Amino acid sequence: MREALQDLLASVGMDVRVFASTQAFMQAQRPDAPGCLVLDVRLPGASGLSFQEELPRAGVDLPVIFITGHGDIPMTVRAMKAGAVEFLSKPFRDQELLDAIDAAIERHRAQRRETALVAALRQRYAALTQREREVMALVSAGRVNKQIAADLGISEATVKVHRGQIMRKMQTTSLAQLVRFADTLGLSDSKP
Repeated sequence: MREALQDLLASVGMDVRVFASTQAFMQAQRPDAPGCLVLDVRLPGASGLSFQEELPRAGVDLPVIFITGHGDIPMTVRAMKAGAVEFLSKPFRDQELLDAIDAAIERHRAQRRETALVAALRQRYAALTQREREVMALVSAGRVNKQIAADLGISEATVKVHRGQIMRKMQTTSLAQLVRFADTLGLSDSKP
C-alpha cells in the first residue's frame, strides 16, 4: 500500500517520503516545507490514532489524513476531534486522497504563515520599552490619549510620542491593525 501511494503522489509531482514505522518517522529529519501525514489507523506495532495524539507533544504540527479499511464512526470522531483533516475508508478514489492532501498542505501552509507572523510580532513587541507596552495595552483596551495620560500619570503629549514609537516599532500605520496585533499576541486580556 505504501508503494502504491508513493507512486500515486509522485505521479502528480508531490515530494513524498515513506516510513516503515512511527519510530522511523520520528527519527527522520523533516523538510522545512508545508506537508502532511497520511496514516493508516493500523500501523506496525502502533495505533495510528494514538500516534496522531503523540505528534503535538513531540513538536510535530503536520496535519493528518487517515486511511483505513477498518474504520467506524467512533474511530472517525476520535481522529477528527484530534485534528485530522480527513478520514478515508478503503477503497477510496485517488482523487479523494489527492484533494485531502491538497487541503492538508494548504492548512499547514496557513499554520506556518500564522506561526511566522506571531514570531515576528513577538520580536517587535520585545523591542518596546515597558512604558510603550503599557501604552499599547491601554490603547488596545480602547482607552484614548487623555485617559491613558491620567492612568499613567504622564502628559497627553508624552502618550502621543509613545504611540508614535509603538506604531513605528510594531510596523503599522493603523490603530485597528495595532489592536489586531495586540489581540494576536494575547495582550487584550492581560496586563503589559
